[in-house]
Amino acid sequence: MNKEIAVIFDMDGVICHTNPYHSLAFREFFSTRNLNPTDEEFAAHMFGKSNSYIMSHFLQRKIESAELLELEEEKEGLFRKIYEAHVDPITGIVPFITDLHDHGVKLGVATSAPKANLDLILSKVPIREMFGSIMASENVTKHKPDPEVYLTSAKNLQVDPSQCLVFEDSFSGISAALNAGMKVVGVLTSHQKEELPPCDLYINNYTELSFDQVKKLLS
Repeated sequence: MNKEIAVIFDMDGVICHTNPYHSLAFREFFSTRNLNPTDEEFAAHMFGKSNSYIMSHFLQRKIESAELLELEEEKEGLFRKIYEAHVDPITGIVPFITDLHDHGVKLGVATSAPKANLDLILSKVPIREMFGSIMASENVTKHKPDPEVYLTSAKNLQVDPSQCLVFEDSFSGISAALNAGMKVVGVLTSHQKEELPPCDLYINNYTELSFDQVKKLLS
């Protein structure tokens, strides 16, 4: 047992390949407003970003408060409707999380997505009971790349940030973890290695990861 280290996972692109379905939902959302963002625009301004940022960027005005909640529910409702039949964890993540849990590693999830999206995924991927900290967009006031969600996760897990390893797939998410003073594994589901800040390790999936590797990264 090792209760002094923690591993924290982002959700989109880290636990599940959700980004293609977010793209579909946003395309439908924007098409009703006569907007048709390119793949390049989505890559630059959607993956890893908060809904407030995405909507403000593409609608070209500040989206906040009650309007943000209304538009967010519309778009995320589209996402959940599209994605529900396709929830599928990234290869190897469930055995990997189970291995970490069995070795006493404290585990958390920290996403910029709404709690309803997280609940959908955790209802279908059998890992919820192993998480000691579960954080979604509603649990923070500042979004990634601000480190709030990761610093709060470390506090929830009662582990020093320097002893936390984060799995992230986006520029803003990796930046948030680095800003929190944590080690980072870049998950290459949304971007190439060259498009991301420097990480301690890069992976395509979890098939070759183990507790021993995590312990080594944090030693």
